Amino acid sequence: MRTVTISLPESLKGFVERQIATKDYGNVSEYFRTLLREARAREEDARLETLLVEGLASGEEIPLTKEFWKELKSEAAGIARKHRARKKL
Repeated sequence: MRTVTISLPESLKGFVERQIATKDYGNVSEYFRTLLREARAREEDARLETLLVEGLASGEEIPLTKEFWKELKSEAAGIARKHRARKKL
């Protein structure tokens, strides 16, 4: 693992210390890793939303068959499992 050093004004340092003291963070590194994972997840969600909107805007007809809904449900369940696993990290 690499070490990164950051400088914070006293007000932000106090905020971080309060977060660590009142939440389930073991130390400063764990707190910042959580923030970074959450930021990465938000970017991934935004990218997925963009792709969905582009797909809907394409005007391409999608046959809404039983097979389509079955595959969609299966894919959504897989995405949900990954999302839950990511939140546990």
